[in-house]
Amino acid sequence: MAKKKLNLKDLTTPEVVDKLKEDGAHYTKMKFNHVVTTLENPMTLRQLRRDIARMKTELTNRSLTEAKAAVK
Repeated sequence: MAKKKLNLKDLTTPEVVDKLKEDGAHYTKMKFNHVVTTLENPMTLRQLRRDIARMKTELTNRSLTEAKAAVK
């Protein structure tokens, strides 16, 4: 079953930051659980890690856009 793609364009910046914190904590917890006992689907770690990277990229793009707008 394919996971729905994360749509960050619809979220505000504080919502993205909150989701990033939640997913970061969830990823850390899953990673430790995977060390102790194997996960049912270890590919969820990869997907979660990539979602975290997408959120960080989106936040960086938003801050760069705001900085460019402030300069003009």
